[in-house]
Amino acid sequence: MTKKSQKESKILDVAYQLFLEKGYRQTTMDEIAQVLGMSKKTLYKYYPGKIELLSATFEVLKTKLTAKVEGILDNKYLPFPLKLKSTLTVMASHLAPINPELFEDLREYAPEVWEDLQSYINESAYIRFQQLITQGVSLGLINPSTNINLVVMMYAAAVQSLLDPRFTGQFPEEMQKGLKIPASDIYDQVTTIIYNGILTDEAREEFANA
Repeated sequence: MTKKSQKESKILDVAYQLFLEKGYRQTTMDEIAQVLGMSKKTLYKYYPGKIELLSATFEVLKTKLTAKVEGILDNKYLPFPLKLKSTLTVMASHLAPINPELFEDLREYAPEVWEDLQSYINESAYIRFQQLITQGVSLGLINPSTNINLVVMMYAAAVQSLLDPRFTGQFPEEMQKGLKIPASDIYDQVTTIIYNGILTDEAREEFANA
């Protein structure tokens, strides 16, 4: 990696962490430059503005996510259940840190970046997830009567809704307080509920025979 590439990588790392911590609107180029220990003039030599810097940080995110998911799916020696869990874990670990406040900022102040990220998640992450579920059916590990598209949409809708303050704001305050858990836990519990259900083994057997 060249010295210029190393500097760009450092800039993107610092900027992304500040965007996650403070949101897009509250993060300034002055602050990014200060944390980096460089002048704002030098920072502008690498990125002409905050929106370009934001876009570049998400390009890095997408590249990392794609590489890891494809690595899991292409691994012929990984058992299917572990592929499924690993894929969801990777998606959660990369997407969960993008808190609801940053999503709101993107929608309002950086709509092009927001739409590009949404398109990537829909066309890349969820399509790969769909392919994985299809593979599970072909291996006889997922019920063949399962509507694959419905499974993927349920997972996507559940996660996106629970991370969207405009959705959760519709519910009583007591319920909203009960959802004050880390985004990573939301991903994890949604996954567990969809793929394992909420019933105990005993109750699941009774439910099946009811």
